[in-house]
Amino acid sequence: MNDNPNAGGMDRVVISLGGSIIIPGDRDGEFLKRFASLLRDLSKDMELFVVCGGGRTARLYINIGRELNAPDHQLDEMGIMTTRLNARLLQLALGDLAEQSVPTTVDEAASQAGRGKVVVMGGTTPGHTTDGVSASLAEAVGATRIVNATSVDAVYSADPKRDSAAKRYERLSFQQLKDLLGDEHGAGASGVFDPMGASIVMRCRIPVLVVAGRDLDEMSKAAKGLTIKGTVIDG
Repeated sequence: MNDNPNAGGMDRVVISLGGSIIIPGDRDGEFLKRFASLLRDLSKDMELFVVCGGGRTARLYINIGRELNAPDHQLDEMGIMTTRLNARLLQLALGDLAEQSVPTTVDEAASQAGRGKVVVMGGTTPGHTTDGVSASLAEAVGATRIVNATSVDAVYSADPKRDSAAKRYERLSFQQLKDLLGDEHGAGASGVFDPMGASIVMRCRIPVLVVAGRDLDEMSKAAKGLTIKGTVIDG
């Protein structure tokens, strides 16, 4: 018996789209139109699932909530609301190519597979980042790979915007990624991937390709499993 829920079908690719890619305040509508066009082209050959992050919009609400002494689970809830707003924006850009309801659970998103539409969602549960959601969704739908579209162009040993000596990685094993990330998570945390997601992809052996999210040529290559300039996590 084959346990792959997509046995015999097209490749399924999950894209973890950072909120900093969706709404950085730099021609956002124009980017979403171009990204939607790319997804339309890719969807001819594969099934696509996009999990949207909250980015700086979420962090703005979370930071204000923290000033108001809100507990972490309530801060996470505000972040999740923002991710779903971002998901709705992408659905609007995709038009009739996208499912027009935003799933609130991984099971709900997985149930929308196989309909010829791009499935777009945001966060799900307080304490789970959208990277973790992406990994859970990839496991649920039997994804071939995860494309992690971020505000940096690869995985680094530290934030390259703050540390000029940060080491850039072209390839990492699942264990190396897990060791690099540690196990900390807090509301509004921002990184290339998250520990929960790393544990899932390591267990399920799902390759992760980390690319600069606004480089649509890189995004296309990663979705197709071609050679990229970013970081490949596998093995």
